[in-house]
Amino acid sequence: MIPILSVILLLGLFLWMQIYHDTHHFVIRTYHLPSSKLQEELTIVLVSDLHGQDYGAGNQALLSAIRTIHPDLILSAGDIITSYHHLSRQTYDTGSAFLSALAGEFPVYAANGNHEHRLLMRTDFAEGCERYLDELKGAGVCILNNASSYFPLHGNKKVYLYGLDLDDSFFKRFSKRELPIQYLHETLGEPVNDAFRILIAHNPAYFPVYAAWGADLVVSGHVHGGIVKLPFFGGVISPSFRLFPKYDGGKYHIDSASCGDLGSTMILGRGLGTHTLPVRLFNPGELVVIHLHPATADRK
Repeated sequence: MIPILSVILLLGLFLWMQIYHDTHHFVIRTYHLPSSKLQEELTIVLVSDLHGQDYGAGNQALLSAIRTIHPDLILSAGDIITSYHHLSRQTYDTGSAFLSALAGEFPVYAANGNHEHRLLMRTDFAEGCERYLDELKGAGVCILNNASSYFPLHGNKKVYLYGLDLDDSFFKRFSKRELPIQYLHETLGEPVNDAFRILIAHNPAYFPVYAAWGADLVVSGHVHGGIVKLPFFGGVISPSFRLFPKYDGGKYHIDSASCGDLGSTMILGRGLGTHTLPVRLFNPGELVVIHLHPATADRK
């Protein structure tokens, strides 16, 4: 009996130490993506699901890591703040300070996650969330909520950026609402021709729809890597309480006639923070680096 209890205690201690490590440390993961629509290289840093997390005072560890990457632009895929009553206001300052600091050094484009969207819909928090978004705009962050912008490249090439702000009904737990492609055409318009098109869309579950619309690259978050990551199985549970979600983190590809011969790619970040339960297991926070380059460039 005693040996069994000892094993249980040691296992519990190990898991607690691993959870503590994974909720207080982040890793950097890098992806390479070729495109015939590009004539030069572009380095992107993707951040998502910070949820007011601090990596050192003022998130200096996170900011320092990003500075060493020297990105051309930063994309924020949402949930930088948290919508729960007891957390919302305290995460405004952390999220605003983090993205504002980045905007002082790099071009930053951000779209809402379900937490930002939910706060804007709540009368008791909408004013605070609007102030948060105004602070970001004042710092130079380009907010793309069902809107688009472009990032100029040399010559006549451009990268077009779209930000999708889905209604809260597309984030319901235990069920998945169908997303008609017409929804994207109505909210985002028709994708620009002869440009590399990046869609910031917080919910990765609708990747096939994003690809059919015409996104060359989709960047997403929301799933937190499945919270617990198991060998051979991947992430265990999604925020909608689906076990072993199809999209839990990493790089995914769909052949799509809307995107030309190279199809559509989604880079799904595993996020940087937590909410509700402060748990990440075998799944540390993640800072994502995406290197875009011409299709003819050699890459290992």
